[in-house]
Amino acid sequence: MTTTKKSSVSVGDALPELKLPPIDRATLALFAGASGDHNPIHIDLDFARRAGMNDVFAHGMLGMAWVGRLVTAWQPQSKLRRFDVRFGAITHLGNAPVLNGKVLEVLEQDGETRARVQIEMRNHYGESKIQGEALVALD
Repeated sequence: MTTTKKSSVSVGDALPELKLPPIDRATLALFAGASGDHNPIHIDLDFARRAGMNDVFAHGMLGMAWVGRLVTAWQPQSKLRRFDVRFGAITHLGNAPVLNGKVLEVLEQDGETRARVQIEMRNHYGESKIQGEALVALD
């Protein structure tokens, strides 16, 4: 983890990009076990097909966890003040997530200097899957 001092954070700064390997069935099974989210749409091919999907797909909360990982690789989790996302599209098997963030604003709030950060997860084709914002206290 890299901690960035507030004096070195400016509007427009990019968070270090996070590239992940393609999503596979093992990743989905492991996340289901770790999270307790055993919804069969994410782990059972037959169920997914009966639901009209070609195959299983990633849990939305798995993507949100990766977005959180992007932010907490930049600043410690203890500095996270708000974390909001919108799930824009399904993340399919074989998609390789690419996560990015950008500082939108540096502000004083509740006695702290904070950065408002735009965050996004796209797949390796550049298709947006999750968008959101985080509010992070700076040292």
